[in-house]
Amino acid sequence: MALSDITPVIIAHNAEATIALALDSLADFPSVVVYENGSSDQTVEICQGYNNVHLVRGGFIGFGPTKNHAVGLAETQWVLSLDSDEVLTPMLLRSLDGADLSDQNVVYELDRHNFFKGRWVRHGGWGNDWLVRLFHRGAHRFSDAQVHERVVPGQGTRVIRLRGAINHSAITEISQFLIKTDKYSELRRGEGRRNYPAVIILLKTLWSFFHTYIIRLGFLDGWRGLVIAVSNSNGTFYSYIKVHADRALERERRGGA
Repeated sequence: MALSDITPVIIAHNAEATIALALDSLADFPSVVVYENGSSDQTVEICQGYNNVHLVRGGFIGFGPTKNHAVGLAETQWVLSLDSDEVLTPMLLRSLDGADLSDQNVVYELDRHNFFKGRWVRHGGWGNDWLVRLFHRGAHRFSDAQVHERVVPGQGTRVIRLRGAINHSAITEISQFLIKTDKYSELRRGEGRRNYPAVIILLKTLWSFFHTYIIRLGFLDGWRGLVIAVSNSNGTFYSYIKVHADRALERERRGGA
């Protein structure tokens, strides 16, 4: 049985609204690792109610490094990386149960369906979202990116797509966009991003909106597509303007010294 050779791994922070559904969909796995980092809600208590959950509490050091650390806690070599707001569909569960785990140079891509306030969004960069989530931890790992980390298949790696989907409750409240924009822009701020002039930052911001809403057909998702496009442009703006402001303040301090 392939499920006994796979350990789902989740990193969780203030996930009380979604973690139970995620863990319910993993009931057939003998062991699930939940790496909890600093929650102030009922996330820990909810996880403690599941007999197959191995709960570990620790710090957050960026998405890529944190996920790599959590993967290292798994009891098996094959790991299934999930977010705390993702649920396996029955078809995907059957595909995972039948997956061939004999070759560590194979990674499996899963189709993620992203939901915004109850509706599956298929445009604006949210559709056709195939991600490597099942892999052998001895042969593959997440990138060290602070944000938008991913498993990068190496040379000679064979990528196989499984049937079924992950249902991702990406946004349940519009205010989550504001929280994510600030959090992600802060993480990117620490990555040593290039400092651009203000006019270039403005152009990048406008391009982000145009690319999401027009080129990637975000307008086909109605008001949801508009919110996503505006959020993407806000993320672009704050990611770059925070670096720009830091550099400007450094020059001002040197000039006033």
